[in-house]
Amino acid sequence: MSASAPAHLNPIQWHQALSVSRQTCARVFRDGGTPEEAIAAFGLTIEGGEKLSWEKAVDLIAAEICAHPIARAA
Repeated sequence: MSASAPAHLNPIQWHQALSVSRQTCARVFRDGGTPEEAIAAFGLTIEGGEKLSWEKAVDLIAAEICAHPIARAA
């Protein structure tokens, strides 16, 4: 798991996205799901059928959350 935010992202946004993705993965894990199911909830897939770890799933979900700008109120 990455200890610091990627250089192109706001560190606060990254840490908040990590928190949300950890919570999401914890819920999927608690319900007996797999990391692949957790990323599928965000519309993501893994190429090549490689085995995905929970750590990688958390990072992929956080990156997906940060990839789209947040809508602002008027």
